[in-house]
Amino acid sequence: MSTVIDTQQTQIPAGTWQADPVHSGVGFAVKYLGVATFTGEVKGFEASLVDSRLTGTAWVSSIQVKDENLYGHLQGPEFFDAERHPELTFSGTDAGGGRFEGELTIKGITKPVTLEATVTGPVTDPYGNERYGLKLETTIDRTQFGITWNMQLPTGEPALSNEVTLKADLTLVQAQEQA
Repeated sequence: MSTVIDTQQTQIPAGTWQADPVHSGVGFAVKYLGVATFTGEVKGFEASLVDSRLTGTAWVSSIQVKDENLYGHLQGPEFFDAERHPELTFSGTDAGGGRFEGELTIKGITKPVTLEATVTGPVTDPYGNERYGLKLETTIDRTQFGITWNMQLPTGEPALSNEVTLKADLTLVQAQEQA
């Protein structure tokens, strides 16, 4: 049984694979003021691929942005409401054709999403562990998850786009059997 397939037919074998947090990243990007892209990273997360099931959790408190004043704004009720909803989660299965279909939960609201997936590898690291790269991306409408803050520009356009791109660039290493 194989798991994710990309357009080059690279496969991640069945088994339990964990994201290496040092060599993986999770982030988001949203159009701001109609001319720029506001980005952020989520430093605290975990992800695993067990056979064809992908699960991940990210901690809202670990979101990092370039302006620390915005950190508090993002943690507050107008955005992620970290006090009441400290985690973002995804759970889904390999749908074939380089896609995972599943459910994303943000701010306590769960919606179906499709993640586009690209697999690279395998490669054997210097310690003898087999690794794969798994890049994931999707675009969501943040307002469907209760993140509705915005302000109007003098042109009448909103300052912040409703479309947010979510990305994960995971390095997966096979979990070691417990003796």
